[in-house]
Amino acid sequence: MLDLGRTFLQSVERSPNALAIVDGELRLTYAEWFEVIRRVGAGLQQAGLQRGDHLLVVLQNRWEMATLHWACQFLGVIVTPINWRAKPEEIDYCVTDAGAKAVVFEGVSAQAVAESTAAQRLPRIAVGGAAEGTVSFDTVQAAAPPNPPLNAGPEDFSLMLYTSGTTGKPKGVPRRHRQERAAALAHVAQNLYRRGERTLGVMPLYHTMGVRSLLAMTLVDGVFVCVPRWDAAAALHLIETECISCLYLVPTLYHDLLAHPAFSRTKIASVNKLGFAGAPMHDALLKRLDEAFKPRLFVNHYGSSEVYTFSIDQNPVAKPGSAGRAGINTRIRVVRLNAGSPEDLAAVGEEGQIIADLAGDEAFEGYWNRPDADEKSIRAGWYFTGDTGYVDADGDLFVTGRVDDMIISGGENISPVDIESVLSLHPAVDEVAVAGLPDGARRWWPSSGARARWTPPPWTPIAGRPTWRISSARGSTCS
Repeated sequence: MLDLGRTFLQSVERSPNALAIVDGELRLTYAEWFEVIRRVGAGLQQAGLQRGDHLLVVLQNRWEMATLHWACQFLGVIVTPINWRAKPEEIDYCVTDAGAKAVVFEGVSAQAVAESTAAQRLPRIAVGGAAEGTVSFDTVQAAAPPNPPLNAGPEDFSLMLYTSGTTGKPKGVPRRHRQERAAALAHVAQNLYRRGERTLGVMPLYHTMGVRSLLAMTLVDGVFVCVPRWDAAAALHLIETECISCLYLVPTLYHDLLAHPAFSRTKIASVNKLGFAGAPMHDALLKRLDEAFKPRLFVNHYGSSEVYTFSIDQNPVAKPGSAGRAGINTRIRVVRLNAGSPEDLAAVGEEGQIIADLAGDEAFEGYWNRPDADEKSIRAGWYFTGDTGYVDADGDLFVTGRVDDMIISGGENISPVDIESVLSLHPAVDEVAVAGLPDGARRWWPSSGARARWTPPPWTPIAGRPTWRISSARGSTCS
């Protein structure tokens, strides 16, 4: 299998004059971008980075971040991106855990990097004129390499993503070139991308969805249009002016697009493929998007940083809530909630834990420096996701939540996702989130145009179930 540096060269050789990346006024063809990537790679080498080193990147989705990602693929350096909103103590942890050899930052993350004791001991590459760097990105990219660096192979680590752990410290997920390339190829195939696709680079490049969009566009000689920070108005403008052909977003961002006043005035006919991941999409939003965009393909992608694809559904509107079936590189199962073995399968329709075969081409091999996490999540060659779900009589997977999120009432398991899907269909509901609370608790959750209230005991029963009251700004109420 090709490594990712050679994968980029494929596009340079096939389509040197094709547009590759857009960021504001900056527009580079594949040939032009490759020259910049070569220089940045040489600059990183001059800064002391070698094959196998970690480069911690604290940037938004700007062209410099995409360029650094590709430069690392040529060098064999492990790009290690983290949230640009990270706090100093989070940077300290990631620098130390990864053993990073340098940090790249910009103005928005400069203060946190300056207050990070661990980062201050390293070379610090400042992007966009940010202060407090030991060297500027402009200086790094001014280097002139004699030959294209091709220091990595398929078995080298390409990047390490940090999962945002709900408890304890985040876990590093190292992924090899072959795993990343397999995941990108699957993304292309499962979304039916063709040569010259154009996408919004919206999902962060410290997240698996953002990385997949970046790599997939290169595989098809496509265009990656950078969106440094989410703004619905700016995104709509770029969809129209850059003739975006495919979108891959989390449901919340789709909601923002549809809700923006400019949506009805935006020319969106160029968009013919929609994809979403990261969270379930409620029935109402599925229908609204299908009606608004009339896409030729609408894909629900379910996966994780550890195993990029668990399952896909290429027609989610036909069976709302379904995550479809295993992806082309994956095997999945649903085992009983208390299962200790991948062979303890749940029955059809029985809620259990979703697991994935680690022999799949996209799967990671274990967490970075976390044998405790490996012991919890990896059993007999299978990854126990911590997600709950069930398989219906047709063989389609439904994801119902997390093992830790399950609401238990009267001894029965209740999925928040199921309740949210039902509530989302009411015309008075704009957004909805359901969370379990102890008996007697009372909470209010404001949202745009609607607010939800949990009515505590004594409940007014509806078919023996608790009552949720949803009140819109217009005053209509449903239970």
